[in-house]
Amino acid sequence: MLNYLHFILRHPILVFYFTMSRKGYHITDQFGIYFLTFTIVDWVDIFTRPECRNIIIDSLKYCKTNKGLILYVYVIMSNHIHLIAQTRESSEGMSVFIRDFKKFTARQIINWFLSSKKESRKKWVTSVFNSYGQKNSNNELFQVWRPDNRPMQITTSKFAMQKAGYIHLNPVKAGIVDNPAEYLYSSARNYAGRKDFILEVELLDLLYTL
Repeated sequence: MLNYLHFILRHPILVFYFTMSRKGYHITDQFGIYFLTFTIVDWVDIFTRPECRNIIIDSLKYCKTNKGLILYVYVIMSNHIHLIAQTRESSEGMSVFIRDFKKFTARQIINWFLSSKKESRKKWVTSVFNSYGQKNSNNELFQVWRPDNRPMQITTSKFAMQKAGYIHLNPVKAGIVDNPAEYLYSSARNYAGRKDFILEVELLDLLYTL
């Protein structure tokens, strides 16, 4: 409770933004466990490019080490990512993680598209980002992520299992793989007991039955 009050005093605008978020999705506990969705504007499928996927992976690794992120479940799809995560009480909280993660990865993604000499869709993708950026006064020039994150706090084992299953089944429903553990860019391999995963996660005991 003291940590949360400290967060409110340090980041009153962020608290207002996330607690008054659209469509009833709220971050009410900065250190709770949340199901999160980060989506690229206009559903542009930039994560078909390994360079863009690696930006997300490297950023999550950094946040785990330096931002107090505890990552439980994740998947990186072609135009969005899902996470089940929380932040340590020694950190600045979930809202700060979301803000910093999206800001940094957006900058890295834009820089990659602008500097790439081989990307065939460079002009089209940057024009989409620019179009959205011009509509949003909070952006300097480009916008990569949609502003909504659809945070849903996880407070029961049943809800955690439901969301973890949903996350791991994303590549199956998309027709990419037949088995969740076949997909490299998710935590399904971690929970299947395989060692060939690309990102370490904290395993939740209640998910071992997935």
